[in-house]
Amino acid sequence: MVGKLSTVTFTVYLLSFAFMPLALAQIDAKNTGPARTEKSAPKTLQELVDEAARQTLARFSDKKVTEKNLAITLIDLRNSQQPATASFRGSEPIYPASVVKLFYLAATHRWLEDGRLKETDELRRALRDMIVDSSNDATHYVMDALTGTTSGVELSPAEMQEWAMKRNAVNRYFTSLGYTGINVNQKTYCEDAYGRERVFRGPKGENRNRLTTDATARLLVEIVQGRAINSARSTQMMELLKRDPSAKSGDADDQARGFTGLALEPGTRLWSKAGWTSTTRHDAAYVETLNGARFILVTFTTDHSREREIIPTVARFIIANLKAVRVMSNE
Repeated sequence: MVGKLSTVTFTVYLLSFAFMPLALAQIDAKNTGPARTEKSAPKTLQELVDEAARQTLARFSDKKVTEKNLAITLIDLRNSQQPATASFRGSEPIYPASVVKLFYLAATHRWLEDGRLKETDELRRALRDMIVDSSNDATHYVMDALTGTTSGVELSPAEMQEWAMKRNAVNRYFTSLGYTGINVNQKTYCEDAYGRERVFRGPKGENRNRLTTDATARLLVEIVQGRAINSARSTQMMELLKRDPSAKSGDADDQARGFTGLALEPGTRLWSKAGWTSTTRHDAAYVETLNGARFILVTFTTDHSREREIIPTVARFIIANLKAVRVMSNE
């Protein structure tokens, strides 16, 4: 577990990039030539993220992967007291698929710490299955426990209003912590929602879950640094997020090997939460390399969920070039 960082300090450096002019993160469409030479390697964290995005988009240009299909946030934790952060479209709200389960995990531990939930064998089993196996059924149980709501047939307008107020409990919690641009009030499904769940989502899906890579990276770094609720609860969350990228798997969507883990050398340590649907493929990862690099890398991709090499392509470039970036905060 790395060192601690105050909430105020984190908010300052998070806001410093969240409100950067969009032009800083834009890729020059004409600049799709060969990779940078060693002489022109990225020197700042923002240059590193921008170049990782540029090269990734160039590689997959024949598949029509464009800027709107990619978002990246990188937090360099080599200096754990002053993490450096950079992003590409990091404040863009995107449907998060199962990455949202990271937020439900943290909220559950907050509720447990406050005595609003009782720790039971069944709740522990649901948390484990929600994060380790990415079970949607387990997520339904957790959401019901967190919000005091259940799925079912449509409700009257008055009943629906009360139900919606309860269901937004997790949103209110993260809003109180200063999170913006997110919506974390929906269950996750293999197929579709029905009844009151479908009504709550909205006729055009306007109330679907959404996350930014910035917000996701913020929560993950708080867990990694032992600041999510407290050190003991952060440790419990880290245990569920731990992956073995060296383990063999025939599952192309295995969270340890199917996402950021594809880019990792043997001996690299990984903690992560992935999410994927027919239109999205995301990963939120904390990585510790053999040469001492420690970083959070959150990569969201849209409309190209079958392109399994996009996320590891970003990760490989980050890993190969991070050592060239000076260890300092908010370059």
